[in-house]
Amino acid sequence: MFVVGLTGGIGSGKSAAARLFEQHGATLVDADVESRVLTAAGGPAIDSIRAAFGDRYITPAGALDRARMRGRVFEDPAARLRLEAILHPQIQAACDRKIAAAAGPYVTLVIPLLVESGRARERVHRVAVVDCAEETQVQRIVARDGLSREAALKIIAAQASRAARLAIADDIIDNDGPLEALAPRVATLHDAYLRMARATQWPWPPAG
Repeated sequence: MFVVGLTGGIGSGKSAAARLFEQHGATLVDADVESRVLTAAGGPAIDSIRAAFGDRYITPAGALDRARMRGRVFEDPAARLRLEAILHPQIQAACDRKIAAAAGPYVTLVIPLLVESGRARERVHRVAVVDCAEETQVQRIVARDGLSREAALKIIAAQASRAARLAIADDIIDNDGPLEALAPRVATLHDAYLRMARATQWPWPPAG
């Protein structure tokens, strides 16, 4: 199975690009979606999170209090590492199961923190980066999430740099404009990925 790792900074439009790949027939596997399943009420990761962080990070309904946890890990790198140690292996296992069962011609694996993981080539055969200017990111975050400009810039600064993402890219998807401009770029890449997927056998997981 040919697996394309799709990534991009917050506000870059990677979710929009992922939906377009899915509309073309690619199997979509999203690490963020799997994370939300794991941390929903009664999710498989809840007991471990409660044991590591306490009840105050679990909502009355039994789900992860994402806002409170986001504030904690944003300010406390050690807490972020503890949370990642709980979630990342389970997210990877869930994604691997979906990749193994994929029915599409190839898989688009959405990993928002692909660069930050330092393991860009371990689970994917090719990396596509959705890219836009930082100012575009800021405008989208402010409009979508209702945050201040300062808060948006702080979140962007906490992620991998634009240069670091572009450095690992096999393919760059320019998304500085409207969705109408994104669609043909995704369509062109989809055609290329179909040719790649059909050209050879792709080992899973990749050899690296």
